[in-house]
Order: sequence, then C-alpha cells, then structure tokens
Amino acid sequence: MTILNLFFVVFLGILFFVSYFHISNLVLDTYGEKSVKRYNFENSIRVIIFIAPAFIVLFIFILYPVFETVRLSFYDKFGREFVGFYNYKWAISDPEFRRSILNNLIWLLVVPTLSTFFGLVIAKLADNIWWGSIAKSIIFMPMAISFVGAGVIWKFIYEYRGPGDTQIGLLNAIIVSFGYEPQAWITIPFWNNFFLMAIMIWIQTGLALVIFSAALRSIPKEMLEAARIDGASELKIFFSIIIPYLEQTILVIWTLITIIVLRIFDIIFAMTNGEWQTGVLANLMYDWMFRGGGDSGRGSVLAIVIMIGVIPILAWNLYKHRQEQKI
Repeated sequence: MTILNLFFVVFLGILFFVSYFHISNLVLDTYGEKSVKRYNFENSIRVIIFIAPAFIVLFIFILYPVFETVRLSFYDKFGREFVGFYNYKWAISDPEFRRSILNNLIWLLVVPTLSTFFGLVIAKLADNIWWGSIAKSIIFMPMAISFVGAGVIWKFIYEYRGPGDTQIGLLNAIIVSFGYEPQAWITIPFWNNFFLMAIMIWIQTGLALVIFSAALRSIPKEMLEAARIDGASELKIFFSIIIPYLEQTILVIWTLITIIVLRIFDIIFAMTNGEWQTGVLANLMYDWMFRGGGDSGRGSVLAIVIMIGVIPILAWNLYKHRQEQKI
C-alpha cells in the first residue's frame, strides 16, 4: 500500500508541473502581442515561470531550514525564550564538543587522503592486469551498500567474544589463530576511530577508483612511452607524470570525499552510537536534538558548526573550478 501511495504522489507531482507549464505557456501565447517589445517581455516572464518552482522548492527545503536553524541557535531548548549566545558559549566549553571536533579533524585527515590514494593506486595497477575489470568491479561493490549496511557488516568483522569462547568476528578469529588474545576493537579509545574509518575508506575507495580509471585514459600514451624510453621507472612515472597530470582530478575526488566525511553519522551510529570516545559532530547534534526530550538550541548550534565546516571546502572547490574555466 505504501508503494502505491508513493507512485500516486509522484504521479500527482508530475501532473501538476506538466499542467503548470502547459497552462502558463498557453496563457502567454493567447494574450501576447506580436511586437518585439512585447515578445521580449513574454520571454522574460516565461523564464520566471519556469524557474519559479525550483526556487520555491529550494527555499522551502534548503534556505528556510538554514534560516530557522540559525534562529533556533539563539533560543532555549524549546525555541521560545531568546538566550543570545548562551548556546555558543556552551559549545565552546563542552568537552564532548571539543572531542567531537578532534574526531572530525582526524576523519578529515585520514579518510579522504587514504581513499584517494588507494583509488589511484588500484586504478593504475588494475590497468596492467587482464582481470583488472573484475578487480575494479569487486572494489566498487561497497559503493552500492548503505553506510548502515556497511556498519552492520563490519560489526561482525570486529565482533568480540570473551577469551575461551568461539570468535565469530573475522578479525578476532585471525588474531586467536596466531595465539593472541581477542580484543574488543571498537571499545579501544582513540584507535577505535581508525577502525571505524576503515569502513569509510573501504566504501569511498570504489568512488575514487572509478573516477581515476576514466582519468588515467586521458593521459597521452606518447608521454608515458617517451618517459620509458628515457629510462624512467614505473614508480618515477607514477609520481612525476601521472600524479601531476591528474592533479585536478585528485583535488575533486578529495573534496567530494571530504564533504561526505563532514556529514558522517551512519557508520558511527550503527557501530558504537558515539560511545567510547568515537562521537563526531553529527552524532552529538543528533543526541542533543532528538534524545532526552531534545534541545533545539544546542542541536542547532552543532548543525551550524557542521555547515560552517562545509562552506570553505565548497567555496574553494568553486574557486578552483572558475580558475580552470579561465585557462
């Protein structure tokens, strides 16, 4: 029944917009005059009519929530009493907030860098073997899994049972087979963050791999052959020719993964729920916004911090894009 309702809503939406554009054009064509001045005016109105729905949707679902979040950050937990910068002062002095900032920074340094590096290396190596397409497909497969699904899969890999019990977790099973004691991996402070990052790297390497596979084909083969004739090793070619040639592609992939990492929530929520010092800003925001009765003021402050972290990266990416267009 839910699927039928979904199709019905989609059908109504399509019908509304088709009718909207058809009736608008019909009205303009019926009452328009043939003068050049009137023709230019009609074209201007027609443009406004076509972009108006997009602007309305943009305002309702993007701009309005941003303005409302900023407003709520200056109010109490119920959004009724104005408290000024009290919520911001709380965030600065809260140790959990500072720990979440630190965890976010570690994620931003490790995940985009390693995902980009592994994606490039695997794309290059896969081009040199006959079963490279199969290898790329296997590595890309995690991209089809949701973050929660990936968290559940890796929870079994990190699963811990007490000493003497049968270890159903893959990692502990391997450790025990070598005669070592099993470990509760995701409860080890600081290092558990890296165990969680491995999941994101496992997923995002596939994205980097696909983009780099296409970018590598754009490198002139004559350039690579000339370097080999001059006696350059494959390692020298990789660092001196391939990486500089793919600089813009590397920056784009790194930026995309960085934006995804800034919004990371699902993996941590599914694996640790932010416990054992693994929480990031998104998890802390969720806790304050929806748990224990909720606090819309403090939750909004955390949402703004995440948004502020994304804006410089987007601005820098836009600046680089414009610089490329000028060349």
